[in-house]
Amino acid sequence: MRCLKLLFALSRTPHGLLDMAMPVATAMLWLGHLPPPGIMGLGLFTVFAGYTAVYAVNDLADYRTDRANFLVGQWDAKERLEAVYARHPVAQGLVSFRTGLIWTAGWTTAALAGAWIVNPVCAWIMLGGCVLEVLYCGLFKVTLLRTLVHGVVKTLGSVAAVLAVDAGARWWFVMLAAAPIFLWEIGGQNIPADWFDMERDESQGARTLCVALGVARASKVSFVTLCAATFCAVVALKASPAGLPAALIVPGAAVTLWIMPWPAWKLMRGPSRSGARGLFARASFFPAVMLCTVTVWFIVR
Repeated sequence: MRCLKLLFALSRTPHGLLDMAMPVATAMLWLGHLPPPGIMGLGLFTVFAGYTAVYAVNDLADYRTDRANFLVGQWDAKERLEAVYARHPVAQGLVSFRTGLIWTAGWTTAALAGAWIVNPVCAWIMLGGCVLEVLYCGLFKVTLLRTLVHGVVKTLGSVAAVLAVDAGARWWFVMLAAAPIFLWEIGGQNIPADWFDMERDESQGARTLCVALGVARASKVSFVTLCAATFCAVVALKASPAGLPAALIVPGAAVTLWIMPWPAWKLMRGPSRSGARGLFARASFFPAVMLCTVTVWFIVR
């Protein structure tokens, strides 16, 4: 059981489960109803396998950087929602690189197989996500624009989910649904997460937003992107074929404002590690808020 927990820590599963709510919500928004049980079951398994694999790819690709940070001995894993069991277990030596590689390959294979069954295009999207994740890690010391690459990676799960339930889905909706996810990843996940490792990243010559821009300007970017993410989320909810009423969209928007722009505003007014921690934790629930909003409509209509 301890070994299994460490492997799930490699894939950041506790945090990843929250992220997985977004592709489910996006697919429901487009379809307007629940897909057939077979597609739904296979889709949920594939989403779980895909996110488990991609997060593990990130840890393996970033092994050298994480190992160097660990040797400094200044990690504060208990402050991280994504590190419930252990933070970067391979870098800590709690799990061997070979074991991590086998775990990652297994889940990647499962995700590709599931994606191929529902729609071969989804399998290519999954493969592209893995490649982009490796590219994101490789740009660690190259450019701050690496953040944009990770934003794209986070959108791919929802894009694949829509195409899994409807291969003929309109691209206008796919792009509209991807916009808030892309912006949320930059302002609500990437920036506050990099805040924790800023000193160590700077010593390694990293080009994260926090290092390149400084915390004051990075916090402004976070606030602006999260305001834009909230606006785009409301537009996506309103424009979706599911036909959500304003009576549900307004409360959903209010909760989103509370978990994203509001803590980002406080962080911008007073940059601090505790503020970044609070923003990351609260913004992590954005996919769950979207899924809950859609689910409530499916129940009460």
